[in-house]
Amino acid sequence: MPAKKSPRSKTQARELLFGDLWEFDPAPESAPAYLEDRYKLFIDGKHVAPSSRKCFDSISPRDGKKLAEIPQATQADVDAAFAAAKKAFVSWSKLPGAERGKYLFRIARLLQDRSREFAVAETLDGGKPIKESRDFDLPMAAAHFFYHAGWADKLQYVAPGRTLEPLGVVGQVIPWNFPLLMLAWKIAPALATGNTVVIKPAETTSITALKFATILEQAGLPPGVVNIVTGAGETGAAIVNHPDAAKIAFTGSTEVGKIIQRSLAGSGKKLTLELGGKAANIVFDDAPLDQAVEGIVNGIFFNQGHVCCAGSRLLVQEGIEKELVARLKRRLATLRVGDPMDKNTDIGAINSQEQLTRIKELVKSGIDEGADIHQPTCKLPGNGFYFPPTLFTGVAQSHRIAREEIFGPVLSIMTFRTPEEAIEKANNTCYGLSAGVWTDKGSKILKMAAALKAGVVWANTYNKFDPSSPFGGYKESGFGREGGKHGLLDYSSLR
Repeated sequence: MPAKKSPRSKTQARELLFGDLWEFDPAPESAPAYLEDRYKLFIDGKHVAPSSRKCFDSISPRDGKKLAEIPQATQADVDAAFAAAKKAFVSWSKLPGAERGKYLFRIARLLQDRSREFAVAETLDGGKPIKESRDFDLPMAAAHFFYHAGWADKLQYVAPGRTLEPLGVVGQVIPWNFPLLMLAWKIAPALATGNTVVIKPAETTSITALKFATILEQAGLPPGVVNIVTGAGETGAAIVNHPDAAKIAFTGSTEVGKIIQRSLAGSGKKLTLELGGKAANIVFDDAPLDQAVEGIVNGIFFNQGHVCCAGSRLLVQEGIEKELVARLKRRLATLRVGDPMDKNTDIGAINSQEQLTRIKELVKSGIDEGADIHQPTCKLPGNGFYFPPTLFTGVAQSHRIAREEIFGPVLSIMTFRTPEEAIEKANNTCYGLSAGVWTDKGSKILKMAAALKAGVVWANTYNKFDPSSPFGGYKESGFGREGGKHGLLDYSSLR
């Protein structure tokens, strides 16, 4: 007689399914990032030391160790960058669009050629999984340069009957969550329309921007067309308030965006702001649930919640709440949290100790305010900045986790009964950057998209981007658009 199989409990079966069966050997990315011990500013086509001779450390979130020293730009350095950009504008703005396009094409191809190197540097400096840097950030950054290269000699078709003229020197400040992609979003349309640039990356993720200077050199971009300065808030303020800036483009927090808007009031400078978000992902009872679960996970967990358009509020129709939450919990149990340089990792490191502290504070507030927390069992690395994927049920609109931007892998789940209630709850926020709708009814998608106060509404998908599609927000998520023809208009004046 065959031996009797010992009965397994549901818990044991689940542990077998999501434990031993899914255990992979480490698959670390081995490509070199070619990092320097100490970087310099990039001004007028040259790598120059900051006038202060001061640097600050760039810390890798994956292990908390120092990666490199980043130069601290002063007002004098920002002045030099604007002077170089102003001088370069005279010839760059008069260059035929086809010639400007050639430079953009070269930059795009060079990014493709060096994509593995830049993906590793992005992951080491920012903490996101290597497969996200490799499969999304780098291809999309190159795509933006390709797209705008194609527009450079076709600007007369952006606004038929009108002529687009460049603004001058554009000051740009970008955030830490997508350092290279945000750089591409800002620089590509500015150059395509004939402007020159002074750009400052976030102080915690400056390395890929400074490495990008070597791409500009390889592409033969004329000196002064793009200038890269690094530093903290003082450097950003020096760019924003510089008298030679014709336009400021800022992506970052709503609080800083408000300060910038107040400081530029009455100055005549053009301004675009892409600020915070608290996106609603709305799932109706006729939605394909497995597809919705993957979209929810992609919208908040695969990127550690580090995107301002992260779907951090999940609105579920009452009849399917239990089933959807159960499927989400099962899916979370399969996510691998750990070293972002491991190709098997789904959720990497939090960008900084400061951000990790804020995530923990907001999660604690959710517990204190009565929401129910769920975190799958997972072992976090001993060094570095890590946080497990987290979801809350029983969340009220008044809870901080439902109102404030968390920038972490934390999902707040609420319910609704009717489309009207879903619209009211989704719009009940000071933000309006993005939203998602999951249903098999096309008419319902169109109704929801028209009623939701969000710059982007995804239907049966989430976090899908294309250079030809404009991106931007409403309300306290900012104004202006990046990408598409709308983005070109924001870097031009019409006559």
